[in-house]
Amino acid sequence: MQTIYDRDAPKKAANLSINSDLLTKAKNLHINLSSVLESALAEKIRKQTKEKWIEENRNAIDEYNKKVESFGVFSDSIRDF
Repeated sequence: MQTIYDRDAPKKAANLSINSDLLTKAKNLHINLSSVLESALAEKIRKQTKEKWIEENRNAIDEYNKKVESFGVFSDSIRDF
């Protein structure tokens, strides 16, 4: 699978605000905030990148689907399933 960001890029400090109760509970559970944030951001970026690609390619996808509906796919005559 293709990575969406450089995992070896250096870390950079960032200031952010978080609900104080969430922060207390995360600290009490020894949750690594940086790791959780990176994972959540990577997933959000992956999802939005996918949605953007689909939207940018919507016309081509629709045209391809119309051709498949009309003519089928090349393997229709040789597949067993």
